[in-house]
Amino acid sequence: MLSVGGRFQSGSLPWRRPRPRSHLASSSGAGDSGKARPLLVERYRDGAAKRYMLDGDSKLQVHWEKRDDSSMNTVEDETANSQIPRALSDFVLPAGFPESVSDDYMQYMLLQFPTNVTGWICHTLVTSSLLKAVGVGSFTGTSAAAAAAAIRWVSKDGIGAFGRLLIGGRFGTLFDDDPKKWRMYADFIGSAGSIFDLTTPLYPGYFLPLASLGNLAKAVGRGFRDPSNRVIQNHFAKSGNLGEIAAKEEVWEVGAQLVGLSIGVLILDTPGIQSSYLTLTLTWLGVRLLHLWFRYQSLVVLKFRTVNLKRARILVRSHVAHHTVPGYVACNEEENILTWERFLQPRISFGVPMERMLGGKESTDMVNMLLKLYKNEKYILCVERLGSEDPTYLVTFKEAATSMSVLRSLWQAHWLHRNQLKQDDVFAWLEESLAALEGGFADFIRQMEEAGWDQNQVFLKVPKEPVLVLEHLDQEV
Repeated sequence: MLSVGGRFQSGSLPWRRPRPRSHLASSSGAGDSGKARPLLVERYRDGAAKRYMLDGDSKLQVHWEKRDDSSMNTVEDETANSQIPRALSDFVLPAGFPESVSDDYMQYMLLQFPTNVTGWICHTLVTSSLLKAVGVGSFTGTSAAAAAAAIRWVSKDGIGAFGRLLIGGRFGTLFDDDPKKWRMYADFIGSAGSIFDLTTPLYPGYFLPLASLGNLAKAVGRGFRDPSNRVIQNHFAKSGNLGEIAAKEEVWEVGAQLVGLSIGVLILDTPGIQSSYLTLTLTWLGVRLLHLWFRYQSLVVLKFRTVNLKRARILVRSHVAHHTVPGYVACNEEENILTWERFLQPRISFGVPMERMLGGKESTDMVNMLLKLYKNEKYILCVERLGSEDPTYLVTFKEAATSMSVLRSLWQAHWLHRNQLKQDDVFAWLEESLAALEGGFADFIRQMEEAGWDQNQVFLKVPKEPVLVLEHLDQEV
């Protein structure tokens, strides 16, 4: 962790100054509140809050406060008034509902639900008829066999549908940020699901669990694929012709489906394919690898003008290192589709609680220094070093933070990473980075505009929690 007036040390953050020592104390609400001076509070989405205070002895204390009506923000109040549990609303409704959607969204979705329910009931009944038609039972004989087979078949589909439910409810906010990555991972997951299907002839007694796992994996893949496709289609619709783009893509897809089915039938009719399981499996593997290669190549050619976290890193790194900002074509070509954010350098953790920054020791002076240092920013950035590893840059955001605040913190972190500490005073190092940010960020924005980037297309999500609110009157958010 970092120290001011000292060196990096592992596991603590001692900012040594010629001041009396103080220690971080945690409690559930105890303490001399009459003499305590509030510094800041971290608010969480469930209504809980973590309040940082200085007691009469100038010791820093942390008090957890449970959910309270006075601490709920506007969105929480609206959710409560609509009598929809917050966990359920987060799972089934878009982020920022109702302001983030049109007025007719809820009415449409409420009518869509029974429409889809009745559609799947019909699908179940038709599946039973299809199985009878191919010889599983008969209308005049043992129709129970067809019904049992249909139940097993739709149970397999139902387990698979659970995967789409999970992805849509839990990970719906991912796709706007990086549709290329998630579209590629959708094919990886779908390929894994097909492997389960291929193993069913080897273990026919385990058909239902194997087929269900296969459907589950393929449904998860579809859960990633469909939202990502919508974002890509919206990228193509420069004239607002999203419906036409989707319709024409359907034409291409159906055309490819007909060609693929024809080739598939020819392959199955080839002598030796059906009689040899190994030959069939190797044929599938070769075609699937070719499919994944084509998918990757198709995604690489996409040139998005929006600024997500990966592209923001590329832009910032180029400006800090070379004082230039690449255009959207060069930036998209440099972007690695498959890389996860956690493996990129420098390592940056967003939405970090203040306690992790403080380190738990001699923290009172550090809190005051950080609040004063970042009084003009909508975030607070600190540095954590674990042993001999490269430092991790910790960022927490104030309640007024925006996408531009995330971009500024990225610029500062990259400057710190490029200009490694050359002195013992880490506080002076952070101060120098903020001075560089103040002098260089305006030029960065100017060069972004000259390179064809639009500030209105900067989509960098501010973590929903914790939200940092300054309470001391001498501080500004």
